[in-house]
Amino acid sequence: MPTALAWYRRLVTGAGCLAVGAAGGVLLLMWGHPLWAGAWLLAALATAGVLWFLAGLFQRSWGYVEASAELYMSYGVLVRQLVVVPYGRMQVVDVTADLLEQALGIATVRVRTAASTADTRVVGLPLADAVQLRDRLAERSESFSTGL
Repeated sequence: MPTALAWYRRLVTGAGCLAVGAAGGVLLLMWGHPLWAGAWLLAALATAGVLWFLAGLFQRSWGYVEASAELYMSYGVLVRQLVVVPYGRMQVVDVTADLLEQALGIATVRVRTAASTADTRVVGLPLADAVQLRDRLAERSESFSTGL
């Protein structure tokens, strides 16, 4: 299901644009500014269109590789980031899926380390693959434990 993550992002951002556009449009109409309300709705629609396009790029930007001693994660559309997590530093590896992710059959694997501020997650995996990745990472984190 390679495009489920893109659909997830499109649905979430589309709902957000719809909510902000409708609320702003109603408020501007209540204040008696129909021209501004139309401009606000047009801006919300344009934002939704841009985010629709970026969702595909966002989906293609995520990637990960399991190396012999660490996990590499790469992501980002406008700013690319590479996160390297040594297996010995992993403290918690869990799988999460909100209702929309469950409906689309995808999940997120989140890796937590001590004092890490990096975004250490692998998103948009099919649920079975996410569970297998979690199990492999948990096993490797135990075998590479640094004895903190």
